[in-house]
Amino acid sequence: MQAAHAKELMRWAENDWPAIVRRNDAGIRPDALCLGLALPPEPYTGVKTRIPFLADTADIVHHEAPLTLIAAESTLPSAWRSAFSALTEAAGSKELEFRIYGSVALQAITRLPYLSASSDIDVIFYPRTDAQLQEGMTLLGLYAKQLPLDGEIVFPSGRAVAWKEWAQALENPDRLRVLAKGVSSLNLVPTTDLLAELEKS
Repeated sequence: MQAAHAKELMRWAENDWPAIVRRNDAGIRPDALCLGLALPPEPYTGVKTRIPFLADTADIVHHEAPLTLIAAESTLPSAWRSAFSALTEAAGSKELEFRIYGSVALQAITRLPYLSASSDIDVIFYPRTDAQLQEGMTLLGLYAKQLPLDGEIVFPSGRAVAWKEWAQALENPDRLRVLAKGVSSLNLVPTTDLLAELEKS
């Protein structure tokens, strides 16, 4: 797979563009990290090519958190910017950590054409307290009426849950488990286990 995409891998290296950490493959050795590249969609077919590979942890030069909302704003289509700017300001005023990944982040970093009319804005939300979780969910629900928001909540353990799935669970008292993703796991987890990770406020 990597040989077939040698040109793309070389371009990434020459531009010092980042690879993306992905879920660990089965049986990965302890000194390796599963990474990948996501190429822009093909212009006519919309096909999205993903290139998985392994790297030795000793060869990782640096790593960074996902992109801030402010850093991503100029990449967005003009029709989205006003609402997105308001979301950025609201999250900042409440000291909520919202970041961006996916197509918006990749276009902001590389300036390659990732976005299309059907693209989502993938928001990753890191709550530290119960109050932040509630405030963040309120903001996401509010601005999802104006923007194509998607994304995940990352709890302090590093386990991630789609924020829309979390919202559905809150609306349905009988739904006590959600799908939580970790670097090495994918499990149905009780909502109470994830809430227990947050500081009480």
